[in-house]
Amino acid sequence: MNAPNPNTPHTNTAHPNTPHPSTPRPPVRLLVCDDHVVVRAGLLALLGSAPDIEVVGEAGTGEEAVALAAKLTPDVVLMDLQLGEGIDGVEATRRITSPSPGAPPHVLVLTTYDTDADITRAIEAGATGYLLKAERPEELFSAIHAASQGRTALSPPVASRVMARMRAPRPTLTDRERDILGQLSRGLGNRDIARALFISEATVKTHLGRIYDKLGVDTRAGAVAVAKEQRLLP
Repeated sequence: MNAPNPNTPHTNTAHPNTPHPSTPRPPVRLLVCDDHVVVRAGLLALLGSAPDIEVVGEAGTGEEAVALAAKLTPDVVLMDLQLGEGIDGVEATRRITSPSPGAPPHVLVLTTYDTDADITRAIEAGATGYLLKAERPEELFSAIHAASQGRTALSPPVASRVMARMRAPRPTLTDRERDILGQLSRGLGNRDIARALFISEATVKTHLGRIYDKLGVDTRAGAVAVAKEQRLLP
């Protein structure tokens, strides 16, 4: 038997329909939303160094992000929470991830805010992941890929807060505090709450302070978000 000629070109005998193991995946199509021009430019430069991520658009407002997400159909929207005037990142996330004829993109929050209320509101609005801007570039790239596949991506401090909240006992609210939370969830101000419950505005403020302390928040929106999450509303 003759030995094979080393100069003879090798012929691939694999089935023509068998995918080549080294076939690269298509890049993740990304839309970036941040209201700070300098921050957005820095993100675009950073993301441009990742060969498997393609930035298809950028937005400076929540409204612009919603419109571009519908037009460009990215895989992932990288979303800041505080967006200046107009709708915030939470409302933009809610609109982007709302049911639609096609599969909506996944939203990965990238922010400096890590309060329980911010995390809860973003996740309730439909965010797939929540990342802090202090993370390393490699962590950001990894989180973008995870989000593109619908997998949850959380910064370690955020994950710790989520786990701590899940393990913590539910706060105990008085009947009056529950009543005020219920009125708060309807969007009423202190004066209207006082009228509805036949109490003074000063009493409403006192109860709100106690509610904030018990829920670990410092805003009305945060109190309602946590109350919904923990099913504390009447």
